[in-house]
Amino acid sequence: LLKPEHRSIGELDKLDFEDESIEQFGATRLEDLAWYQIQDAYACIMCFRCQEVCPAYNTGKVLSPAALEINKRYFLNDEGDRLARGEASEKTLLEFAITEEAVWACTACGACVEVCPVGNEPMRDILEIRRGLVLMEGQFPDLLQTAFRGMERSFNPWNVPPAQRMEWAEGLEIPTIEENPTPELLWWVGCAPATDVRARKVARAFAKILNAAGVNYAVLGRQEQCTGDSARRAGNEYLFYELAMANVELLNEVNPPRIVTLCPHCLHTLKNEYPAFGGHYEVIHHTQLIQELIAAGRLPLVEEEGDAGPVTFHDPCYLGRHNLVFAAPREVLDRSQVRRVEMPHHGAFSLCCGAGGAQMWKEEEAGDERVSIRRMREAKATGAETVAVGCPFCMIMLEDAATQMEGAPQVLDVAEIVAARLR
Repeated sequence: LLKPEHRSIGELDKLDFEDESIEQFGATRLEDLAWYQIQDAYACIMCFRCQEVCPAYNTGKVLSPAALEINKRYFLNDEGDRLARGEASEKTLLEFAITEEAVWACTACGACVEVCPVGNEPMRDILEIRRGLVLMEGQFPDLLQTAFRGMERSFNPWNVPPAQRMEWAEGLEIPTIEENPTPELLWWVGCAPATDVRARKVARAFAKILNAAGVNYAVLGRQEQCTGDSARRAGNEYLFYELAMANVELLNEVNPPRIVTLCPHCLHTLKNEYPAFGGHYEVIHHTQLIQELIAAGRLPLVEEEGDAGPVTFHDPCYLGRHNLVFAAPREVLDRSQVRRVEMPHHGAFSLCCGAGGAQMWKEEEAGDERVSIRRMREAKATGAETVAVGCPFCMIMLEDAATQMEGAPQVLDVAEIVAARLR
């Protein structure tokens, strides 16, 4: 009850890089964590629910959220008096609480926070430790450097030149903000739909939907750049800070009445992270907008049931757990006349695809199997012929998993399913 006011599971505190008196960014030692994160150690009831739902732990990685909290408690029992006197602790968090390998195994899915009966947030501890490693020590997995460099130089982790950011729209009538300066809706396309070959197909399907419904919208075009979500989850807070400040300045100048995005990571960042930087916007996911358009009778859909076989919806972590959007994509699928089946783990208890927490840009730590394959096995077991998704990262991860098993379902974004059902 004494923690900060309610916030999204994944929302992090802003760091003040303008204050030259600050000597520590992120968490290197226990006392670098917020007071409520330290007290989480004694709030923990050792039920191990967090460990049971952790995608890293369940695929054989060394990460255990429960062990992190319990190790903090043991350390406080031994060193609490020293900390109470204001003395620095003798060991770093990596020396007693968690290993560096475990820190980088986290997908930032938020499942541990979702199930904790006492409100502990081990994921937040891990992200603060990442901040400390990156900002104070320059330590991070080598493969992340490519994504960091892409966001720094080309403003997207794919490192595609900004001049190519609108190539996905070739042959389509997509108004830019210069061409339509007063739209009712600003479409934040996102890095993946603008640059990744597979995700571009989703962008084109969504454009077909917007145009069919007669929506008054615009895109930022070449002015759009990465929201910085992957940089923040990877601990590179200064890179996130630079991207966030530039984006907020541009968005405040455009002053959109509403923003829609195809990516739950963009949704989360624009909606939950940018207010701390002066950006206050109404942001919705594309499945929510499609739901609205169908309800308003603006999308003429084929009424007969499709012949694509059963469809199961995979809840993206940053759409579901982090932003509580569960009903919209399912209602859209139902209105599209597909036969929908649920996986055992769905809604707030959906399994992660394995891409979150900047895992998209690095190799998974050693384990028994990849997180994405575990999820695809569950989807296949439902008998579904299609896995519907609402996130470009999930699409990429699950399609990759599908190539590694026989008879796996195809993966389609909800927008692709709807676009194919337009009359």
